[in-house]
Amino acid sequence: MGPGSRIAEIRKERGLTQQELAEKLFVSRELVCKWESGERKPDYRTVEQIAAALGVDPERIVSEEDVILEELAECLPSEGAPGNGAAVASILNRFLKTLPDKACDVFVRRYRFHETPAEIGERYGVGDNYVRSVLARTRRKLKKYLKEVQ
Repeated sequence: MGPGSRIAEIRKERGLTQQELAEKLFVSRELVCKWESGERKPDYRTVEQIAAALGVDPERIVSEEDVILEELAECLPSEGAPGNGAAVASILNRFLKTLPDKACDVFVRRYRFHETPAEIGERYGVGDNYVRSVLARTRRKLKKYLKEVQ
């Protein structure tokens, strides 16, 4: 069961319509419908807001680990990816050495220690949107790096 199905299930348990949930979140009913159908996926910050509106723990909708794995999956080439954990770790370690210290630390804090962008931002005195931008740029660099090493 995906996050959208879980949102729909919990919403119905709470006796809410899509419109009522949308109003609690200040979004359109159409967006709630797209989440529930799987047409769109909310990011983890939005999942936290949905969970709060429904009065449940965000992990009931989707785990942070699943979100992290999905973020990294976009970096992996569809064909020819390294087959074992040791090979992946070796490639990642070489890639991390190519990054500036701060970008490397942000990447490791997110994908190794599973810190949220807000937690990382607080550590560095920057906003979580800045952290998200650093992570997005670093994932693009990783994707390019992986293509080059194959």
